[in-house]
Amino acid sequence: MNKKILVTGSVAYDVMLGYDGSFADAIDPAAIDSLSLSFFSPHYARHHGGTGANIAWSLKLLGEDPLLVSSVGKDGREYTSVLDERGIDTSRIEIIEDKVTATAIVGTDSKERQITFFHPGADSHGTWPDLSQDRDDFAYAIVSPRDTNAMVSGMEWCDKFSVPVIFDPGQQIIAFGEDALDRLVRMGSVLIANQYEWDLVKKKLSCDEKSILELVPLVIVTLGDKGLIVIDENGEQKMNACKSVNVVNPTGAGDAFRAGLLKGFVAGWEVIDACKLGAAMGSLAVESEGTLLPAIDIDEVKVRVEQAYKTELPAIG
Repeated sequence: MNKKILVTGSVAYDVMLGYDGSFADAIDPAAIDSLSLSFFSPHYARHHGGTGANIAWSLKLLGEDPLLVSSVGKDGREYTSVLDERGIDTSRIEIIEDKVTATAIVGTDSKERQITFFHPGADSHGTWPDLSQDRDDFAYAIVSPRDTNAMVSGMEWCDKFSVPVIFDPGQQIIAFGEDALDRLVRMGSVLIANQYEWDLVKKKLSCDEKSILELVPLVIVTLGDKGLIVIDENGEQKMNACKSVNVVNPTGAGDAFRAGLLKGFVAGWEVIDACKLGAAMGSLAVESEGTLLPAIDIDEVKVRVEQAYKTELPAIG
């Protein structure tokens, strides 16, 4: 029997807004103390999203069996029904009846820059479930952005039961103090962040690309359409991006990447091969308005990898 992947992260509704211009052009650094801006958004959409749900969804498309740990509010049953229909195990999603489900409002400009406001809703009131009887069922885990207390609980649980885990602090980095962040990074098997988040980590922990390896054995820094950087005992390795046919919305690309990465890790692939699968998944995600892909064609994924990296992926089980 295939082992499960433990996924914890937000289950949220995404409100997607698009701005036909540049956020950077509208912000005057000299007037930052009196910042007051409004961006006209002719593009609007509302979707199912959230880091945990996005990752679990893509893992299911890749043939894996994720267990999703999260919380939703009184308006969340419709969402859990969607996940149930996909075959995702939602038995550990807690429903908080007097709260609303987390909501992300994501503004994207014409240069794919994003500004996000996130209301945690029910996720701030959830509890970590008792998974002690399930420990042997998990091959890997990921702790992705959600309520910080739940993230700490997830990392501590994986550390206690020796489950290899990707620590994906995301936008929650700013919510962790230096000591807390240091402790959580040390618990992880992998630290993953985008370039902005990685710069924050280095600043908070007073580390660089070399000294971070004293805390965690593997760091992956995603660079959007510029690719990614793998940092491990062999040094730094830069990898170019897997190109998309048509970029519709970059939201969710990072979560799709993480699903591909986990798929490769569970299969025992080399890190670079797992990153290639992740990059191909991310390239598919940006071609969709929402973050939950209706389906994937494994043959197309393989072709994208071959075109981008001139190599074939290992067999995808």
